[in-house]
Amino acid sequence: MRPILLVLAAGMGSRFGGLKQIEPVGPNGEWILDFSVFDAVESGFGKVVFVIREQMEEAFSVVRDRYAGRIEVEFAFQKRDDIPALQHLSQPREKPWGTGHAVYAARNTLDAPFAVINADDFYGRDAFRSLAGFLAQPNLSDNEYALIGYQLENTLSENGSVSRGICHAAANELLESVEEHTEIHRDPESQTITALDSSGNETNLSSKCSVSLNCWGFPASFLPELESLLNAFLEENGKTPKAEFYLPFAVDSLLQSGKATARIIECSSRWLGVTHREDLSYVQAEISKLFDYGDYAAPLW
Repeated sequence: MRPILLVLAAGMGSRFGGLKQIEPVGPNGEWILDFSVFDAVESGFGKVVFVIREQMEEAFSVVRDRYAGRIEVEFAFQKRDDIPALQHLSQPREKPWGTGHAVYAARNTLDAPFAVINADDFYGRDAFRSLAGFLAQPNLSDNEYALIGYQLENTLSENGSVSRGICHAAANELLESVEEHTEIHRDPESQTITALDSSGNETNLSSKCSVSLNCWGFPASFLPELESLLNAFLEENGKTPKAEFYLPFAVDSLLQSGKATARIIECSSRWLGVTHREDLSYVQAEISKLFDYGDYAAPLW
């Protein structure tokens, strides 16, 4: 069975100011999303599932039509009340419960090993080839996961600070933890990269350190573990209106308990994303270069 690509697309991109998943970035009107789906098809994925909010279905119908006949497409709706136990529901809450909950929302569409990506990030062909190879292993165990790691310097924005999950790994390339850092930026004069760590302390970061951009690979057996963790999270935080159940938190919980391992697959490609509206022109220029270099043919499809 061919692996599935799960695309988290429920977020609207608050800092960007619009539905950035289908913002044209390529010289022929390609979306960032086009490159992810194209690279997934070329790498052997058999289906793509988009997690969206129900009110986005009409806007995303153009996505289904765009990929019809190229790969099987399904939608999964992330709803705030789609949780293991409704008694956890906090009445004042309006938004769903975060990226871990988004994967949970797609559980009924995931009957094979699957990769998870953000809809509005450009990951590069190597990431999809690596994940497809990992997920297609005939001896892939139920507790073996993968994370695509990018060098920090390849993920920065010149138009403002970013947040990144800094990967801490053992000598055998197995992930030990992912620590969220915020306010990451490079000083234009000293070229030093500074950030605030998870405790709020300012720290310097190596330009070569590995970061997570939410590009994961899982066997289908991850889903019952995810549901159990979501249920425990809601037991503790279900009455907190803004609490969010993040996918890296779920993975880290399984790593720390010894229930799973996650291999970091390093990717030397440059990650591209539109965190700030001002990033758009840079992303367009970089993607245009990929066509000039022959990495992609025009038109893409």
